[in-house]
Amino acid sequence: MNVSEIGKFALLDRLNAGFEAQQQSTVKSFDDAAVVAASSKPKQISSVTFLEGIHFNLVYTPLKHLGYKTVTHAVSKIAAMNALPQQILVSVGASSRFNVSDIESLYEGIHAACSEYSIDLVGNNVTTSMTGMAINITAIGEAPESSLCYTSGAKVNDLVCISGSLGAAYMGLQVLERERRIFESNRTQPKLDGYDYVLQKQLRPQARIDMLKAFEDNEIQPSSMTAITDGLASDILHVCKQSDAGVRIYIEKIPIASETFAVCKEMNFDAVTAALNGGDEFELLFTVPISEYERVRGLSGFEIIGYITDASQGAYLVTPEGNELKIKAQGWTSVTG
Repeated sequence: MNVSEIGKFALLDRLNAGFEAQQQSTVKSFDDAAVVAASSKPKQISSVTFLEGIHFNLVYTPLKHLGYKTVTHAVSKIAAMNALPQQILVSVGASSRFNVSDIESLYEGIHAACSEYSIDLVGNNVTTSMTGMAINITAIGEAPESSLCYTSGAKVNDLVCISGSLGAAYMGLQVLERERRIFESNRTQPKLDGYDYVLQKQLRPQARIDMLKAFEDNEIQPSSMTAITDGLASDILHVCKQSDAGVRIYIEKIPIASETFAVCKEMNFDAVTAALNGGDEFELLFTVPISEYERVRGLSGFEIIGYITDASQGAYLVTPEGNELKIKAQGWTSVTG
C-alpha cells in the first residue's frame, strides 16, 4: 500500500497504535507536537538528522535497525549531559518508493528503542520527500542542575575515561561496504557470518544510559562528557577546545575489542586508526578529577585512557615507547567516506 492511498493521518494512527506513555512528564502528544510537564529541573534537548546516502545506505541497512539507531544517536547526546532522556519527536521525509510497510518497519525500530530506553514518542510528522529518506529526531531529557555535564568542564590533571570499546562500528561499515561492492559487481550473496559483533555495533548500537546509574551509584560526577559520534580524535579535540585544555592519550590504553582487531587484520586496516577516526560508537567519553582515581580505577565498564593537560601543552597521543604524536581529527563521514 502506498502512503498516498492511506493518507497522512491514517498512517500516523497506525504508527502510534498501542504506544503508551512511560514518563510522568508526558502530558499530551499530538500528531506533530506535544505537551511536556514543567519541573524545577532543567530540560535538555538534542536534535539529529539522518539523510539517505550520507548517513545511511538502505542497500544493507534494514529500516527497523535504522529507526533504532536514529533514536540511539539522539538520546546519546542527552546521556552525554548526564541526563536521562524522557521524550522524542520524530519527523520523516520519504519519497514515493517507500510504502506503508516500509514506514511501519522504520517505526518498529523507533518503538523498540523507546521501549528499551524508557522514553516516550510524543510527536510524529511524516511528509513527502522528492528523493530518498530523511529522518530527524529531537530528544528531550531532564536532570538536576548539579548533575549536568558539558564538554567545557575538563580541568588540568583530570582523568580521561571511555565506556566500552572503539573501532567496531567503523569496521562493521567496512564489511558492509565490501560486501555491497562485491554484490553489485557479480551478484554474489553477502558473506556476513562471523562478523556479528562489528555489524551490531554499526547497525544497532546502544546508548550508554547505563553509565549514568553507575555514576550515581558510585557518587562520581564527571567534569566533562560527550558521546563519541565522530571518532575519539574529533571528540577529544572538541572537549579540549571547549575546555581550553590539552590532553595526553595513551595508545595502548584505547579499548579495542578482540573481534575488532580480527576484522582489522583481515582487511589490512590499522585498529588504532579505526578507533581514533571511526564514528557512530555512542560510547561516553568523560573526564573525572584525579582525586577520584581510587574510586574509579576498580569500577568495570570503562577505561582510563589519559589525562588533561594545560592548553599550552597541546593534544597528543603517547606511544608505548613514550613518543608523542599530535592528535589530528579526520572526522566521521559515514557511508560517503
